[in-house]
Amino acid sequence: MRSLQLIEDRKLEIVDVPEPEAPAAGEVTLRVKAVALNHIDVWGWRGMAFAKRKMPLVIGAEASGVVEAIGPGVATVLPGQLVSIYGARTCGLCRPCREKRDNLCENVSGVHGFHLDGFAQEKVNLPARLLVPAPPGVDAVGAALAPVTFGTVEHMLFDNARLEPGETILVHAGGSGIGTAAIQLAKKIGCTVITTVGSDDKTEKARALGADHVINYRSDRFEGVVRKLTKKKGVDVVFEHVGKDTWAGSMFVLKRGGRLVTCGSTSGVSTDINLMMLFQQQLRLIGSFGCRMENMANAMQKMARGLVHPVIDTQVGFSDIDKALERMEGRQVFGKIMLMIE
Repeated sequence: MRSLQLIEDRKLEIVDVPEPEAPAAGEVTLRVKAVALNHIDVWGWRGMAFAKRKMPLVIGAEASGVVEAIGPGVATVLPGQLVSIYGARTCGLCRPCREKRDNLCENVSGVHGFHLDGFAQEKVNLPARLLVPAPPGVDAVGAALAPVTFGTVEHMLFDNARLEPGETILVHAGGSGIGTAAIQLAKKIGCTVITTVGSDDKTEKARALGADHVINYRSDRFEGVVRKLTKKKGVDVVFEHVGKDTWAGSMFVLKRGGRLVTCGSTSGVSTDINLMMLFQQQLRLIGSFGCRMENMANAMQKMARGLVHPVIDTQVGFSDIDKALERMEGRQVFGKIMLMIE
């Protein structure tokens, strides 16, 4: 079968590998249907160093598949069922795992496509407990976007930031995969959504998703526009995943008692924090990583009900993956790039 492997920095190859053996107890064999590309794939492609990473490495951290065979003791999924795949190899035994706080696993082995072989291969064996069945009405693309694109946002907005109807939120990088999800999820509960984009051609696309105000951060300082839009009161929540370049401005546009929730640092991992602003304004800075499997299930239920939908930039096959990663690296994308495996 085919697998897409990172051989060395910026070098991907399609490699023929043996098909997986029959699934062991508690495992299933999946035929992978769709893989969603993320910045985590770009980081690995660039050659950023990570502990435990060894090459060659199968890429792909977010995917869906169809159950082809089940091992002894598996009762949660059936052959032929479409499932979404949780992207981290958790232990399933520690207290956070037992309490369904999956992304706080105390013995996680790593993230697939990052530390461990990922899902950009035709078949893979996985523990059945890491699979979330897709409800009727959700296709392979939607199921592939549940673990990171929608699950991460569900966890950020509702588990961590506790976003409430009627609040005002600033969503950075509204054209990114998680940005498009955040706009939709916030708008569907009745929030006023302000978002930033990097080009004028993305403005109308962001408005079509429900954004009330769209700021081109290349031509306007978002801090000034947000302060003007909110009559200097600021926003209730900032959805942050850019990092160093936007951090100071993100804190500045928060209202007193506002919450900043972050899951990324694409522009840099270190920044300064104005501590006086932090305590005088009683701000809350919240780190968020990954999601719980319940977030994935909730996201797919919303897709099935038509409340939100995947935003797809392009679909590619194995042979076009380099071009797809270059497109992501150049920030030309609006929504998600999907690797379809047929």
